[in-house]
Amino acid sequence: MTTAKNTGEDKIKISDDVIAVCAVNATLKTKGVAGLAGGLGNVLSKNLLGKELISKGIKVSQDSDGIQIDVHIIVKYQVNIPAVAWDIQENVKNEVQSMTGQHVKAVNIHVQGVEIPTEGNDKNDEK
Repeated sequence: MTTAKNTGEDKIKISDDVIAVCAVNATLKTKGVAGLAGGLGNVLSKNLLGKELISKGIKVSQDSDGIQIDVHIIVKYQVNIPAVAWDIQENVKNEVQSMTGQHVKAVNIHVQGVEIPTEGNDKNDEK
């Protein structure tokens, strides 16, 4: 029977897209989030390819220190933005760390807008 030594070089690399999907799920489950805000890449993908990016509004950077995630969101009207941002940071960090087993060193929240309800949607928003 042979045994293999772990030299530290046998690390599993997890795709940025997989991490982004985990971050999207955690973000959209957070109360007060209206949606994710896509940037230029999402606009080009939607117009040229006819499909929306899965990781719209999420940017993932990995290095030897851990994972850094930038989340671009649109919040609902009349929510406490710092509290929503804090909840997103906690949810994304916990979700990504539990799914990948890797250290999340930062979750940066960028509020891109506020969804203001129209008169017809006021009753639908009260859930």
